[in-house]
Amino acid sequence: MALAVYNTLSQKKEVFEPLVPGEVRMYACGPTVYDRAHIGHARAALTFDVVRRYLEFRGYKVLYVRNYTDVDDKIIQRAAELGQSRETLTEEQIEAYRQDMEILGLRTPTEEPRATQHIQEMIEIIRILMAKGIAYSIDGDVYFEVRRAPDYGKLSHRGFSELRAGARVEVDPRKRDPLDFALWKASRPGEPAWESPWGPGRPGWHIECSAMSMKYLGETFDIHGGGADLIFPHHENEIAQSECATGKPFARYWIHNGFVNIHAEKMSKSLGNVLTVQELLGRTSPCALKLFLLGTHYRAPVDFSDDALSSAKAAAARFHTVLDEVQRFRDAQSPKGDLSPMDPLPLLNQIREAEQEFTDAMDDDLNTPRALAALFNLTRGINVAMRDADGTPTKALVNGLDLAGETLRRLGSVLGGLFEGPREKVERINITPGTGALTVGSSAPVLRMSGDNYYKARDAVESAIASEQSLPADAIKTIVEYRMQCRETKDWETADAIRTWLADLGVIVDDTAQGARWRVEGHKLLKTQTP
Repeated sequence: MALAVYNTLSQKKEVFEPLVPGEVRMYACGPTVYDRAHIGHARAALTFDVVRRYLEFRGYKVLYVRNYTDVDDKIIQRAAELGQSRETLTEEQIEAYRQDMEILGLRTPTEEPRATQHIQEMIEIIRILMAKGIAYSIDGDVYFEVRRAPDYGKLSHRGFSELRAGARVEVDPRKRDPLDFALWKASRPGEPAWESPWGPGRPGWHIECSAMSMKYLGETFDIHGGGADLIFPHHENEIAQSECATGKPFARYWIHNGFVNIHAEKMSKSLGNVLTVQELLGRTSPCALKLFLLGTHYRAPVDFSDDALSSAKAAAARFHTVLDEVQRFRDAQSPKGDLSPMDPLPLLNQIREAEQEFTDAMDDDLNTPRALAALFNLTRGINVAMRDADGTPTKALVNGLDLAGETLRRLGSVLGGLFEGPREKVERINITPGTGALTVGSSAPVLRMSGDNYYKARDAVESAIASEQSLPADAIKTIVEYRMQCRETKDWETADAIRTWLADLGVIVDDTAQGARWRVEGHKLLKTQTP
């Protein structure tokens, strides 16, 4: 199956074919560095990190460029508010952004150009547009005349009248058309400025990405991407000015990720609901945050909520638990022999199926929810194989578990380095290596609120585990009900801890509009039925 991606330019999925066989040149619009990165920045960075990693997984050599906008109206205003220079503010914010992305486990792009380091390249493009009569100068400002671009609007798929009606454009009676956009802005008192043929000033926003992308990737390259909010006017204007300057197609595939909403509301500073990456990583692990974001297809909007993040935390705990158990299981066994490709071990078939399901999902426009489902299926297979070992594992089983764990890590690495980076401490019940028996590896969550029935139920569960008896359904029900009380009082930490502990026992809790539902999966000792 060939890789197909949705191209905003054509509004359909297309088979991906790079200009140069075996090589991909990709540009993604980076942050305007005037404040800390928020969850929307994280989603964009993760999306294109996954694109890059999957292309490399498929065998392509990828040249990935992501810029920093380090001169802009917002930057100038923010620096003035803080009493800082533009240079000091942007340097601090670039370093903060890099640290956030590093903690998230995202790889650094091949090139990270800054706008202010490419002023001369921007001036040269503007000179070409002026010489062709496509741009015009008024009082030191230079504007692009959109009517000179014959197919303006082809990315946003709207005509001139529709664009004018819906656009937020800079009002300037000197412009020939309201849609004309600034290529160069004449200097103002107190603002940074560079010399140009039109007098001192600074570049407009759109010209910078044309200059930087074409410098590092050429006049025509494979992929250009960013958030859906950039389709118009930013990316539309990039196409117009670039193709008018060169006479060649600009980018061939346009990929855009969807918005992030907060509790069903648009994220904005005016609503006070902006979630920074720094804040989020103080509340959860990089793995859980990436699972939350990747659980929705990159083109669809994703709604952040405490419940959704709690579910992602529980999923991250399940993944890390099984990887830890594979490691302990392997370390306790004798040296491995060779594992034949024809070994009838069921786990080996599950590994092959997971790899195929994963690849099929990612080939279908990078469908990460389906790819994650393949990893969860493999995780269940690993759990069943370990729990069915009965203390007498074969060399083939040990080898199979080793291969399954390596496969889980390898495929997870494609998804933004899913299991890489710092992780939260996970309270769990351990499987004693080599015996297949469950032992209490750590205590259940300690509560900050009273709950005598909870403690009695917890003791009953741990007693059943220690004596290898079936889990008592009434005790599980009591624990689930207590978790609901914690959620109602917004004690999210305790509720999350209880859910994770239950998940490690094989008890899966689903939160629904009708209340909590629970079910038992996986282990031969867990013979209770959902009440």
